[in-house]
Formats: sequence, structure tokens, C-alpha cells
Amino acid sequence: MALSMIITDTPTTLRTKAWADYALVDSGDGRKLERYGDYLVIRPEPQCWWAPKYPQLWDKADAIFDPQGEDDEGNWRFSRKPAEQWVLGWDKIRFHGRFTNFRHLAFFPEQAANWAWQKEAVAKLDSPRILNLFGYTGVASLVAAAAGARVTHVDASKKAVAWARENAALSGLGEAPIRWICEDARKYVQREVKRGSKYEGIILDPPKYGRGPTGEVWRLFEDLPEMVHLCAQLLSDEASFLLLNAYAARVSGPALAHLVAEAVGPSKGGRVDYGELTLIEDIKPPKGMKPANTAPREIGLSFFARWMRD
Repeated sequence: MALSMIITDTPTTLRTKAWADYALVDSGDGRKLERYGDYLVIRPEPQCWWAPKYPQLWDKADAIFDPQGEDDEGNWRFSRKPAEQWVLGWDKIRFHGRFTNFRHLAFFPEQAANWAWQKEAVAKLDSPRILNLFGYTGVASLVAAAAGARVTHVDASKKAVAWARENAALSGLGEAPIRWICEDARKYVQREVKRGSKYEGIILDPPKYGRGPTGEVWRLFEDLPEMVHLCAQLLSDEASFLLLNAYAARVSGPALAHLVAEAVGPSKGGRVDYGELTLIEDIKPPKGMKPANTAPREIGLSFFARWMRD
């Protein structure tokens, strides 16, 4: 029998604010100025149409990313020789920051709002089984493990899985119940469905485009519907949530919500909320500078939808 499903009427904005090891310091003129530990970093952000609040600070950046073409690839320019990696933290989780060739620094700071929600959701459950697909360097997996979950972490990149394991050791979670799987996420989920595997929570954070370890191709718009429907089959009778993120133009929170509702709702009921992940500028002025007259600006970076049992 199909159960009733509620999709919330009003979208939710999940705002990531500055924390000890990260801050959106300033933004404007198509770029953003961020602090990653001791590094001051400039990255492109075309939607920042306004003027910077602290223009004199930008000249002090340690690293600037120069994009090449429309994809995320490019090159870094450094004002001082950077470390190959350095330790950052969020809550009790520790992980390495790294300058990658894809403009990011081996994690996505706007996801901190999701980590906080996820930590609370997992802590309410009794040793739940959590599946993290496209898990990258593992911060979400470690947040879940630290909250008491048994985690299966899946990513197609050997390098990303190796970095995730390093992050687990940094966080004191080297012996935590985490299965590290280097495999094409879609193939893994298809096999899990055939095996009858079940999970109490699923985190699905796919890229717009990707390749598996043996040449498998992932295209978000073509492949996401099947993946979400497969994930719905992996939810146990006691399942608590399915969290879906998407970074791509032409994706919207309502579209993600209706996909999740279609896949999960008939068998589980519950509700789906949706919205946007944003970064908001640090309210504290940089050291040695007067507070700006402009209120903190906010940058939307990703859309999400999440099914919850209640």
C-alpha cells in the first residue's frame, strides 16, 4: 500500500558560517576570498557581482586559482610555497586540505551545514548503517562514524579513498566500522540491491560528470533518476533519511525533491524538504581592519533534497 508523502511548501536555506579553520572572508568582482587554516585563497565565483568589502586584503592572498576553460580544471598561482597538505578540522573531525587541479581544496566547505544536520540525525539512531556514495575524501563518512554509525564509503577514485582513509586516521577513526570501497557507485548500488542489502541512511552527492575505475561514465541528468530509485530500494524498514546533493546548472531543489518523493514515498511515507546550501561571509572583520558597512553577503553553491521518516 502506498504511504502518504509530504513535500514541504517552503524551501530551506542551509547556511555555512565561518568556523575555526574556514571562513568566506570577502567576495566580489566574480571571485571569493577564503581562509583555509593559515592560507588565504582566491577562487573564481561568477555569481559574485558586487564589489569586495576589503579590496586591500586580496593582495595578501597566498594562492589564486586560474580556471582553464568552462570546466573546473585550472592552475594555482602561489605567493609562497604551499605545503603539500595541512590539517584542518570541523567539530571533532580532522582532514587534510590540499590544492587540487579542480579549484577546490579536497573538501567542500558549504557542506558543513549538511554535516551538522547529519551528525544530529545519526546520533538519534542506534548504530545505524549509513551508505555514503561519491564519498570523495570522506568528511561526511567520518561525521557519521563519529556519531555512532557503521559506514560504507564508496568512491571511484583510488586517490580519494586513500585520502579519506588518511582523514579517518587523523580523526582517531582508523579503527571505526567504516568499509572503504573503491568502485563505480552505480555498479555498487546495483549489486547491493541484488544482495538485498539495507541501510538506515544514505548520502548521495554525485558530480555532474565522472568516470568509474574501469571507464564507466556518470552523467548527472541521464543517470540520477535510476540511482535515486535504486537507493530507495536499499532503505531498511527502520530507515531514517536519504540526503541528495547536486552541483550543476539547471538543477533545482524542487526538482530534486520530487525525484526523491517519487522514489521513496510510495514505500516509506515521511516527508521531503529541499533547498540550497550557501556560504555566508564571516561577520567578523579581518584582523586589523574596520568592520564594513555592508552586511555579510551570501553565495548559493548547491541544491539538496532530503527524505526523512518524520
